[in-house]
This record gives sequence, structure tokens and C-alpha cells, in this order.
Amino acid sequence: MLPETLQQHEAAAAIDRDLPGAVAGGHDRLGETTLEVDPARILEVCRYAKERLGFNRLSAITCVDWHPSQPRFEVVYHLHAIRGHRRLRLKCRVAENQPLESAIGVWRSADWYEREVFDMFGVEFRNHPNLSRILMPLDWDGHPLRKDYPIHGFKYSYKDE
Repeated sequence: MLPETLQQHEAAAAIDRDLPGAVAGGHDRLGETTLEVDPARILEVCRYAKERLGFNRLSAITCVDWHPSQPRFEVVYHLHAIRGHRRLRLKCRVAENQPLESAIGVWRSADWYEREVFDMFGVEFRNHPNLSRILMPLDWDGHPLRKDYPIHGFKYSYKDE
């Protein structure tokens, strides 16, 4: 059940009504609506938000490392409905080594955002057509935005080719 503050939000109420159990909670602060989504249903909620609610633009996918808390990662989807200039944020918490479904089938722009989250945090996206590093060298060891990544980084030596 949605918190009382979100029951008045049209998109949040529609998702909660039409996809029972997909939303575990959320909040509306400073005019920004956030829904906490069951990770197993994130793709279903994304598709519904685009096709039924008009959130036709994925403006970003980001991640937060809550180490040492569990589940460790919070993956955040920033949605935008160009018509009406509405925004919606979807969050889901995932444990280390718990993949999420790729949202590329909903928004093609998810491609590089998911690759960046994978590269920097190590969160995997199932059914991504090319889940490989995008910012770090292909043979880089580790994920630099994890809280347990060494502050000094890992020593890396470029090989002459």
C-alpha cells in the first residue's frame, strides 16, 4: 500500500492499483516522487510507466552503494514524461551479485546507463546485449564507485602494444 502522501499522485496511484505488490513504498518530497519497486518487477513497472503513463524518456539510471547495509545497492531510474513535463523516480534495492532485468527493451537509452552502473558498481543487468565496461579499461580490476574500493585505487600499468 502506498503512503498517504503518494495516494494523490496520479502515476504512483495507477502503478499501485494496476500492478499490485510491485511498489513497496515511496515518498513525495519537494515535488519529487519516488517509488520503491520490487527488483523482480522493475521491468514490468518501467514498461507500464512508459506505455500506460507516458514516461517516454529515461533520463538516467544511477546507483548508490549503501555498504555495509544489505541489500547493498540501490539502483535508481529517472523517468520523464515530455508531454506535461512530469518526472518519476523508481528505486530498487539489490544485493551484491543480484542482477536486474535490462530496461533496453523499454528505452534504448538504458544501454549506456546500465553499462555505466555495471562498470562503476558491478551491478549486472540480465539480457543486456553488451554488458561490458564503458568508462574503465576492459581489463580493469574492481568497480571504482563501490564504498569498499581502495581510496588510492588499484595500480594499473599500461602495456605497450
